[in-house]
Amino acid sequence: MNWYLAVLKNYAGFSGRARRKEYWMFTLINFVIAVVLQIVGFAIDTQVPYYIYFAATLIPSLAVAVRRLHDTGRSGWWLLIALVPLVGAIVLIVFLASEGKPETNEHGVNPKLSPQAV
Repeated sequence: MNWYLAVLKNYAGFSGRARRKEYWMFTLINFVIAVVLQIVGFAIDTQVPYYIYFAATLIPSLAVAVRRLHDTGRSGWWLLIALVPLVGAIVLIVFLASEGKPETNEHGVNPKLSPQAV
């Protein structure tokens, strides 16, 4: 849960780097919350809670994905590759799951070497 809250605290922080663990833990918790809100929405016959949650977490989701791409040495613009039918989403998942660059790059120092604020 700390990884999830750390991403929310850095709400619109598109600069820097994010470790794989930070990205995937946020994605997992975000997915679980979204599924629970979908189920609750079907039970109460409205999806308003889900849409509010989606709107509230859209920017942090994009920001952590951009920081994750920065960790692999890529620009955040690579997120747009997901718009390519069939192959784009697969390529993006491979980029997001790949190991970060161990050396300092133009986006900052390796987050594995820097002290965590979590």
